[in-house]
Amino acid sequence: MSTTGPSTGTDEFMTRAEGFRRELLAHCYRMSGSAHDAEDLVQETYLRAWRAYDKFEDRSSMRTWLYRIATNVCLTALEGRARRPLPTGLGQPSSDPDTPLSEPGEVPWLSPLPDSMGGSGPEDAAEQRESVHLAFIAALQHLPPRQRAALVLRDVLQWRAAEVAEAVGTSTAAVNSALQRARAAVRAAQLERDQAPEPLDATQEELLQRYVTAFWEKDVEALVAMFTDQAVWEMPPFPEWYSGPEAISRLIAQKCPGQVHEMIMLPTSANGQPAFGLYMKQPDGSFQPFHLQVLTLDQSQVSHVGAFFDTQLFALCGLPESLPPGSTGPRVRVSDSRTPVP
Repeated sequence: MSTTGPSTGTDEFMTRAEGFRRELLAHCYRMSGSAHDAEDLVQETYLRAWRAYDKFEDRSSMRTWLYRIATNVCLTALEGRARRPLPTGLGQPSSDPDTPLSEPGEVPWLSPLPDSMGGSGPEDAAEQRESVHLAFIAALQHLPPRQRAALVLRDVLQWRAAEVAEAVGTSTAAVNSALQRARAAVRAAQLERDQAPEPLDATQEELLQRYVTAFWEKDVEALVAMFTDQAVWEMPPFPEWYSGPEAISRLIAQKCPGQVHEMIMLPTSANGQPAFGLYMKQPDGSFQPFHLQVLTLDQSQVSHVGAFFDTQLFALCGLPESLPPGSTGPRVRVSDSRTPVP
């Protein structure tokens, strides 16, 4: 039994608990759908755990104890909050790229999780590594918070139903019922979890290099061939979304303000997927953050692009705050930017 109180056990607590921070951040992201919120939720988790550390008697593992606290922190924070969808999750049909964009509303949108922030290594369970993909996080947003917690703890972390019940303060029967409804809702949303990501092969590396070059040259015709027939483009905070290579390409041609040699894309990774920070040329010749694209690949084509206009994500991805005048399109291998994912 630990007899060390919060005032004297800080060093011991941090030594034991700090190693779980990245995976707890991924857990809080699964629950909240926001990288920014996840950071705050992890901070609150550690604060609550530190205050209660003198009562922790090692009857469970430190990891399990922290996950219980984190789950309840998330459930408390999510009370009364609206879910965080992507535009495709609003139930409206795909948009016409020839019509004007709507003004961004007050919707709290789903945001990506930079791989540099949270996660575990490739040696961990595939369920955990798969479960930060954008499609799965979007699926979780269709669930009420307690169903979300049941699905994550049971299917991602592989906890027993009795352990889940103890963590969320309910019965095993209630957990099994919530889990059944959660799985059905995920299936109904047609947003099943993706397969665990494989390293990019040579064909995919070449595809992404052509993709970057096409934006640098604003070669819309080249982009058409890079998207699957059912490809989707969505770009929070705008509520519109676009389906098919022709519509996506017209959108880029008509609505994207960048012209030839005015858009530089730097590689990074988010949600276990290839991503790019797009920088737009300014009147003074510098390049400033414009949006972060997170790509889903289907073999040798792009099947989904989430273009997120939250430029604070650039710093979270470790991308530079700007590029100087005279910068040109990058010539780096995309795989060099990828890091282990949860």
